[in-house]
Amino acid sequence: MKIIVPMAGRGSRLRPHSLTVPKPLIPVAGEPIVHRLVKDIVKVLNQPIEEIAFVLGDAAWFGNDVVASLEALAQSLGAKASIYRQDQPLGTGHAIMCAKASLSGPAVIAYADTLIRADFKLNQQADAVIWVKEVAKPEAYGVVKLNSNQEIVELVEKPQTYVSNLAVIGIYYFKEVGVLKECLQYVLDHNIVNGGEYQINDGIKRMMANGKVFKTGQVDEWMDCGNKAVTVETNARMLGFLEQDGEQLIADNVSINNSKIIQPCFIGKNVKLKDSVVGPYVSIGNDCNIEASTVKNSLIQNHTSIKNANLDEAMIGNHVNYNGEFTKISIGDYTVLE
Repeated sequence: MKIIVPMAGRGSRLRPHSLTVPKPLIPVAGEPIVHRLVKDIVKVLNQPIEEIAFVLGDAAWFGNDVVASLEALAQSLGAKASIYRQDQPLGTGHAIMCAKASLSGPAVIAYADTLIRADFKLNQQADAVIWVKEVAKPEAYGVVKLNSNQEIVELVEKPQTYVSNLAVIGIYYFKEVGVLKECLQYVLDHNIVNGGEYQINDGIKRMMANGKVFKTGQVDEWMDCGNKAVTVETNARMLGFLEQDGEQLIADNVSINNSKIIQPCFIGKNVKLKDSVVGPYVSIGNDCNIEASTVKNSLIQNHTSIKNANLDEAMIGNHVNYNGEFTKISIGDYTVLE
């Protein structure tokens, strides 16, 4: 089994946090988004992973440190890491085809801007599986249409009339991903575009037209990391799940001085808490100092100092110094203070 992870996008909706760190590498509940996603997929598949192929943007943005992080992730899962580049944002189908050398055999394709919780057996008799989640407002999503045999017969983007409430979450299984490669090559060769881009859906629709059977795989939880608000919400939900799983979320060397931690929280190494209340639903990265502050429902990355602050639903990046007493503030591009 292989896993293909297209992750070349700039993550503009998550700025300013994605200005210095590619969005899939931003930590949520103490671990980068793409690391959590891949590990959760491996759990669902419950079989050896031969290769994990990552499709990155240009090397100036996705540099050697990113490559090293992804290679270490694959190695930790007993898999080979393959690195490909998508130098132009030409769509989801084009991104997959950038990894064409790896497109053979059974494979899962997963876009690295979402997290899941799932516990189901993969239907390996189907030609392909599209993972879905029941949603309350299907008109806001791409959804699947099923026939009487519960096979997917159509993909409908943001339907104005009811088709189903099963939203496509961006994770797919192909019994032979080489078939998708052939269909996407047809899409590229015949310049079939939607929204000015080559889309995976056009390759899937061609597979369906050729008689391939698509089934659904439903996840229990689908958590987006597309912008700041939903990423903070996802952090809270993931912390709750990790606490249920019994994971250790607080590093052994956290210094707690006249402070209180309200679980669930993730607190990284060498964090110092002084005269503060932290939690619930807070993630704090390594080497941070929190003093005379109240922090809840928030994400704070590494090497950051927070003082005299009252934070709720906040997302703060790396190497930040923030003192809530001051009113003359200079913070980088795309920052929002609410």
